[in-house]
Amino acid sequence: MVFSLAFATRFMSIGILGKKLGMSQIFDTEGKAIPVTVIQAGPCRVTQVKTTEVDGYIAVQVGFGETREKLVNKPARGHLAKSGDGLLRHLREYRVGNTDAVELGAAITVEHFMAGQEVDVSGNSIGRGFAGYQKRHGFSRGPMSHGSKNHREPGSTGAGTTPGRVYPGKRMAGRYGGKRVTVRKLTVIKVDPERHLLVVKGSVPGKPGALLSIQPTRTVGS
Repeated sequence: MVFSLAFATRFMSIGILGKKLGMSQIFDTEGKAIPVTVIQAGPCRVTQVKTTEVDGYIAVQVGFGETREKLVNKPARGHLAKSGDGLLRHLREYRVGNTDAVELGAAITVEHFMAGQEVDVSGNSIGRGFAGYQKRHGFSRGPMSHGSKNHREPGSTGAGTTPGRVYPGKRMAGRYGGKRVTVRKLTVIKVDPERHLLVVKGSVPGKPGALLSIQPTRTVGS
């Protein structure tokens, strides 16, 4: 299918959901290796069109990933039935300027993206559990010589009597990863509409199989 700029403009601010397949590399015309991430994006379905009059703001909700009926409650089944057949596992909203050209039940596919375009990819980073100062924040360790008791300790965490407490936000050991992360301005290297694949330059959050949200990078003033 030939990419239509006019057709894609209708969904310029609307993103697409997908799952991370893994990383690879491709070679450009000069023989340089380019690290890429392969994403199976879409097809997604427009499940709701929100307007200022009804919802108080303008947005488009899309759904992705089929699921079993027993995993979807009755209100959700009724909501999804309005946009067509099939139960969807994931729903996401995207704010848009207007929804005049967006139809309920319309399909969002990788054909709305093109090579060379910049996108923002959001997902949950890999959770690493409880981690110490060196792994979580990159702190330098103490001396490893005989007699040292400060190999991987944090050092001072604040003054004594005044203020007599640790300030909020102090970088300390704790839960590492498992947070919402957005990697901005990744270049689309290749689009494969037949297999619903999107190949972007660089790495994206999460493990293979993780849910991702891919949205065109907005320029200043858009």
